Amino acid sequence: MKLIDNAPDHIKAISPYQPGKPIGELAREMGLSERDIVKLASNENPLGMSVRARDAALAALADIERYPDGNGFELKAQLCNRFGIRPEQIVLGNGSNDVLELAARAFLGAGRSAVFSEFAFAVYPLATIGVGSRCIQVPAKDFGHDLDAMAAAVEKDTRVMFIANPNNPTGTFMRGERIKGLLERVPGDVLVVLDEAYTEYLSLDQRYDSLAWLDQHPNLLVSRTFSKAYGLAGLRVGYGVGNPAVIDLMNRVRQPFNVSSVALAAAAAALQDEEFLARSAEINRRGMSQITEALAQLGLQWIPSAGNFVTFKVGDGAAVNAALLRRGVIVRPIAGYGMPEWLRVSIGLPEENARFISALREALGQS
Repeated sequence: MKLIDNAPDHIKAISPYQPGKPIGELAREMGLSERDIVKLASNENPLGMSVRARDAALAALADIERYPDGNGFELKAQLCNRFGIRPEQIVLGNGSNDVLELAARAFLGAGRSAVFSEFAFAVYPLATIGVGSRCIQVPAKDFGHDLDAMAAAVEKDTRVMFIANPNNPTGTFMRGERIKGLLERVPGDVLVVLDEAYTEYLSLDQRYDSLAWLDQHPNLLVSRTFSKAYGLAGLRVGYGVGNPAVIDLMNRVRQPFNVSSVALAAAAAALQDEEFLARSAEINRRGMSQITEALAQLGLQWIPSAGNFVTFKVGDGAAVNAALLRRGVIVRPIAGYGMPEWLRVSIGLPEENARFISALREALGQS
């Protein structure tokens, strides 16, 4: 016990991240067939990955005995071509979670603080506490970020501010001009990490170009992922775009070969498959309507979402979640976010959404 007792207090204070329940785990617990289980818990793309990405991943296996390109040349080249940025502005991560943690490791530490919103992504406090920094959690406004309050919450020791747009788990969205206005108020020595994990799901009227702000705001870091709309969650690849000096510091704390060769190849190919990305967004748009219309018919409150999921209120979240699990449907309880009466469901294929709706009706006694 003495060894454990000697661990740093800030590490012992961490509450481990709780991922969505895997299909295999539920099958074992409930004695169900994996084929009969619908998982709508982790905001994954129900279409999987594009054929082009799959082919590239399979081709990369031919050289799997070799270490990957530690600089990710080809993927960075594709990102530069797609977004009009430069290689020295890009850091690659083992998923965007890695990018968030690299930012924390490079800019936070003992005697420093990070600002983020209530009901925002659980990794923000995890990354902050993990490096011994102090969390400043700002109360949410309508389940989303209160940018005025966040700007006012910055203290002398604040070095990072995390913003999720759209936000997970609530799905709330902020117009680009509001975020741009925040950047103009935040001190230049505070790194603003704009987490855009779900940006590909935004409608045309919601979209904004955050990368165009980088020259004017060198304290901005934009974080994105291939885990959601691109369907590469299992390969773990994301990226951050920022000022070269910021990226240089993040690369100093980045692990060598942190993105696998298979992930690098698949992501580079996925970026070129715009048809798949458009189809993913359309499936999501239709599925969102299918689920929210059903929630309305059931008389349930939900939070309008700009992501590929919707959060809805059921009262006893734990009991309803357990009832759904017994019926082979996995959604996400979010009591850990301080929302015990709510559940979050990812948008699936039409038949998966229908299965969820039917199970929810039964769980609520409305079948």
